Amino acid sequence: MRSIFLFIVFCVSSFCVVGQSLVSATLNGSRTKAQITSLFSLNLVRNGAKFYKITYTSKDAKGQPDTLSGLMVIPDDLKFTYPTLVYQHGTSDCKRCVPSSFGTQGGEEGQLGLLFAGLGYVSVLPDYVGMGDGRGFQTYVHDATTVSATEDMMKAVKEWTAQNGVVTNDQLFITGYSQGGYASMSYHQHVQNTSGAAAVTAAAHLSGPYSLSGVMRDLILGETAYNYPAYVPNTILGFNEVYNIYNDLSEFFKPEYVDDIKSYYNGTLSLFNMNARLAQKLIANTGASVGGRLIKDDVMADIRNNPNHKVNQILKENDLFRWKPESPTRIFYCKADDQVPYLNSVVARDSMYARGASNTLLQVADINSNANHSTCFTPALTNTLLFFLSFQRITTSTQDGIITDLMTVYPNPTSDYISLKGDVEVNQVIIWDLDGNQRINSPYSNDVISTKDLESGTYIVTLINDTGVISNQKLLIQK
Repeated sequence: MRSIFLFIVFCVSSFCVVGQSLVSATLNGSRTKAQITSLFSLNLVRNGAKFYKITYTSKDAKGQPDTLSGLMVIPDDLKFTYPTLVYQHGTSDCKRCVPSSFGTQGGEEGQLGLLFAGLGYVSVLPDYVGMGDGRGFQTYVHDATTVSATEDMMKAVKEWTAQNGVVTNDQLFITGYSQGGYASMSYHQHVQNTSGAAAVTAAAHLSGPYSLSGVMRDLILGETAYNYPAYVPNTILGFNEVYNIYNDLSEFFKPEYVDDIKSYYNGTLSLFNMNARLAQKLIANTGASVGGRLIKDDVMADIRNNPNHKVNQILKENDLFRWKPESPTRIFYCKADDQVPYLNSVVARDSMYARGASNTLLQVADINSNANHSTCFTPALTNTLLFFLSFQRITTSTQDGIITDLMTVYPNPTSDYISLKGDVEVNQVIIWDLDGNQRINSPYSNDVISTKDLESGTYIVTLINDTGVISNQKLLIQK
């Protein structure tokens, strides 16, 4: 996160930098506060946002210099000092289906950067190694390259913000969903190991495959029908970029499936189309969509019976549960997840607690027992946003020093009531619990608001006036 002096050369539609890691930053658009609020139907947005495609120097799967890409989204009100939030995206359908493509087909997940920036974060969304502008094939669920792509993008963003009047504080928030849940945990562990626990303000890892050598291996080696067999070749293809598991696909996969897998690897078939083809062929050939049946019988037998098989060693090397978070952390999952088994989160929880993780700092929760992988996303993200807001610190400089908000909730902590003090008119007060429920939604006219019906705990207070949300503040209720 070091800032260095850069010589800036302005180019057509972007500026290019001769420096350590930043190559270019291209402004691709902006959204107003009202547009972001409407897009997400969420009364928490405090400002508009601008979004940029970032390219930066990093390394490819072979450790060779490469140019990677990602999305940076910044709040449009630069008089404040903001925290940084890293969001790691989920599994992509194609090489260009990444955050930096936001605004074009395939970049839809990048819109989450708008939400985070609208809530007051400088938002960093890497595309990953082998995705977006990176060469080669993506290194899917590979720990080391996940870290390198993210860390180098963070450096590039710091370089750009230092030169463009965007001031960030020392707060860092990390989250991601699905593959992104794996990637967020990967980066969280790295930052803690290299910079200490205090370097991560809070993290939330959502429905990720943290137990590759256990839960995910058991799923593939078993005979349980699985509607997403494409995750098997996607994982093996990615690991082969790093570890050279095979020289030709036919050495690992059965011949009747090789052409579809090759087409996906070459970019002429999307992941989801490959999945549909493979599932259909597995059912026709074997009677069920069992992902492990894509693998040649002799290879599968060797993986099952030889603990030292290269695949088993790779999976174990890239597990992410053998550590303990030392900053506020949430692991959210849904028990009915049909793509990433919820036991990944349970294994991580049990391993981390066994290593001495604090049950105050680390909490693991099934947030909707009936939600599948797709429907789990919204409650997981909502819980994450409110969890992060309980730690967020946004400040602005004045002649008298640093202030955090123009309106302050008091008393705080409280038991029976709150009121407000400050110089900005407030018309409405919303109090949220950290599960995303609106517990109080009340007009305000210089009076008190009763909190007698709220249980002891942490809440978020949203203050609204005629221009919209002006502040989100943490409130402690103590009975």
